[in-house]
Amino acid sequence: MGKLIIWNVMSLDGAFEGVTPWDLSMHETVWGPELKKLSDDQLSEAALLLFGRNTYEGMRDYWVTSTEPEAPAMNNTPKVVVSSTLKDADWNNSRIVRSLDEVASLKQDTGDRGIFVFGSAKLTASLRDAGLIDEYRICIAPLLLGKTGGPPLFKPENERRRLDLIKAEPLQSGGVLLFYQPAAA
Repeated sequence: MGKLIIWNVMSLDGAFEGVTPWDLSMHETVWGPELKKLSDDQLSEAALLLFGRNTYEGMRDYWVTSTEPEAPAMNNTPKVVVSSTLKDADWNNSRIVRSLDEVASLKQDTGDRGIFVFGSAKLTASLRDAGLIDEYRICIAPLLLGKTGGPPLFKPENERRRLDLIKAEPLQSGGVLLFYQPAAA
């Protein structure tokens, strides 16, 4: 069965973007060879990428015109968007699922390859409530965004959940990679 893995960069005070949607400037503080390698490895390990509607649309708009070296992989990797309102999944190799039950089925269908969730804080909250997340991979950017920070990655309305540390790795940039899994009940 595939593992559902959350991957995101967030500030030390918990924001995953700036006040303006899609302000990902904090990524520049941690980007370097180590994060590039992790990103490439994760993309090659992915059976599919899972997005909420807003992240799907933003990623689609960015990657379909991107000239970055990762663009072909992002555009060709299978993608699933969880949405009850999206009419068409028009990004290459994309499809729509309407429920978390369908996401649970996806885990059964991916063999031992991962399902990666990039961004998608609202979807992450729903997946967390449903007990579908197998691993959290978070890069902490060495920033306190304060009033320039946007929404938190983890929503305060979710129930408390204990996590077990898998590993922690400091980056040359001053960021820290943290890998967690849900603790056994």
